[in-house]
Formats: sequence, structure tokens, C-alpha cells
Amino acid sequence: MIINNQSPFYVKLGFSFLVIFFICYFINVAQNILIPFAFACLLAVLLLSVVNFLESYKVPHAIAILISIILAIGFIAGVIYFLSSQIAGFMQDIPSIKQHLNEHFVSLQNWIKEKLHISFEEQNEYLNQQAEKLKETGTGYISHTFFSITEAVMLLILMPIYTFLLLFYKDHIRKFLFAVFKNEHAPGVKNVLDKTKLMIRSYMVGLLIEMAIVATANSAGLVLLGVKYAIFFGVLAAVLNLIPYIGMFTATLFTVLVSLTTTDNTSNIVWIVVIFYSIHIVDINFLMPKIVASRLRINALISILGVIIGGTLTGISGLFLSIPAIAFLKIVCDEVEELKPWGLLLGDETTYSKKSKLYKKLEKISLKPRSKSNKKRNG
Repeated sequence: MIINNQSPFYVKLGFSFLVIFFICYFINVAQNILIPFAFACLLAVLLLSVVNFLESYKVPHAIAILISIILAIGFIAGVIYFLSSQIAGFMQDIPSIKQHLNEHFVSLQNWIKEKLHISFEEQNEYLNQQAEKLKETGTGYISHTFFSITEAVMLLILMPIYTFLLLFYKDHIRKFLFAVFKNEHAPGVKNVLDKTKLMIRSYMVGLLIEMAIVATANSAGLVLLGVKYAIFFGVLAAVLNLIPYIGMFTATLFTVLVSLTTTDNTSNIVWIVVIFYSIHIVDINFLMPKIVASRLRINALISILGVIIGGTLTGISGLFLSIPAIAFLKIVCDEVEELKPWGLLLGDETTYSKKSKLYKKLEKISLKPRSKSNKKRNG
């Protein structure tokens, strides 16, 4: 059966969903290959400006790439070291946290007995049944955890290698992409490549600035409240805030649960929620439009669906990669005539219609004429 413009709408729609299904299936099956490569693509675009800057001072191409990657690894290692040192202090208080959790658990059991008339024996019997179920699945959980750690190690090893090769062969890859499509599609291919590069750069740089501001504000608020591990929770909330809509809720819930075990002042719990969500409201209404926002906006419904689908397909990595992936899809859909309705579905014309200041600055840099040496190298 041949699908063309004359085919019935339901046939074309069914074919579209079939293609989406196979793409999702492929992502799920090949995630161990695709995830490191996707992170490497983001990092390569982010480091491209650093590489170009070093090359402008006559640094050889390969050495410029190597220096850029070393700087990136140093920055990531610094963040991991900081979080690890905070977690080390947190782990020392685990016995105290367990004791407080026990006290809260006993209080909860008493409340259930008084209000719901369920005896301690019935409650304990139910908990024992759930514990047995956990034991049955324990082997699978341990196996899954082992493979998750293995995948994380592979990601750390493969990502720098992929990033180096992507930057080293970027002109070669660009020529390949132009050669794949017909000459009449060359302007569209160029637009997709340029917009994607600008979108990723604007998104990633803006996200780092936004994360630093949110982490500082969260930590300052928690320090003023006298919350234990204030800096750790402030930074954790800023990192989880990268996951749209779901991240801040998770960070707030975790902070509240741990704070319940380290303080007897219940008003602090209310203030933690107030501080986190006040900062979050300022973030989504001021910081996001001014620092991160660009012409390409993804509507809230698609963002949430994308995050959930990305997490289901590839785990934690999918949560962070979903928004850049959807933004890339929107760029492609906006450039291809037949896919423009899908681009309209992904976008959001009601909010953030203006370009951010950061986007405008990066756009000016990207549109500046390249040096003669770069032109000769690109052919």
C-alpha cells in the first residue's frame, strides 16, 4: 500500500502513529548507544564556542577540542565533588534520621488505630506482606541497580570520546547532511542546523545560569530557616528543577520528609514549601523568559508528556533530554511543509513569544561572518 497526499486522513494518521511507535521502540532498545551520543551532541554544541575561541589564537584544532573537553570535565567533576561532600555529611546522620522516622511512624500507626480503627497487628501484618513481596523482587532490583551503575560508567567513558569526535569531524558531518538531501532542500537543511545549534546553545547556557541563581536562592532561604543540609537541598532542588513541572515537586517533597526527621519545628515545613514554590514562581515567570526562553517554545502539555515518555523509555537520562529533543523536533517540523501541523501542536504561541536577551546575543554571535581560515576549512 502506497501512502501519498491522496490517501484518506485516517490512513495517514495511522501511518504517523505507527512511525512514532517504531521510533519509541528503537529508542528504548538502543538507549545504551543513543543516550551517551545525545549527551555528547549537547556538550559538543556547548563547547563549539570555546573551541572556536581557542582556534582564533592559533591553537591547533585537535588540541583546542581536547582543552575544551578537559575544562568541561573539570567543571562537572567539581559539581560532583561538591554534591558528594554534602551527601557524606548527610549519610553520617542516617541513624538519627532513622530514629526520628521510627517516632513519626509510631505516631502515624497510633493515628490510624484511633481514626480508622485498624489494630497494630493488622497494620504489621500488611507491612510484613509487602516486605515479602519486596524480597521476591529483590534480586531483580539489585540486578537493575548494577546495570544502572554500569550504564552510568559507560556514559562517563563514552561521552568525552563522542564529544571529541563530533567536534573533530563537525565539518565532515555537515557536508554529509547536505549531500544526503537534494540541492533544493539545502536552505532548509541549513536552517535546521543553524537553529538547532542556536537553540541548544541558548538553552544550555541559559539553563546553567538559571540553575546557579535558583540554587543560591534556595540555599539562602533554607540557611535563614536554619534547615540542616541547607546547601545540599538548595542545590538538589535547582538540579531537579531542570525536569519541568515534576522536578520541583520531587525536591520539595524530599526536603520536607528529611526535615521532618531533623527538626521539631513544624512551621519550618510550611516555610520550606513557601520558599521553594515562591522561588519557582519567580523562576518560571521571570528567569525562564529572560534567561532561557527563545523563539522556540514548547507548550506545557507536550513538555509534561515528553518528560514522562522520555523517563519511561530511557530512565533518568530521558527526563533531562526530553525538552531539547522536542525542541529539535519542532525545528524540523517548522521547516518541512508536510510536518508544519505537528510543529504547531508542539509549540506554544500564547506565552514567551519574544526572544530572550541571551538568545539575541547568541544569535548575533552565530550570524557574524566567519574568518577566512574557517571558510577555507569548511570549503
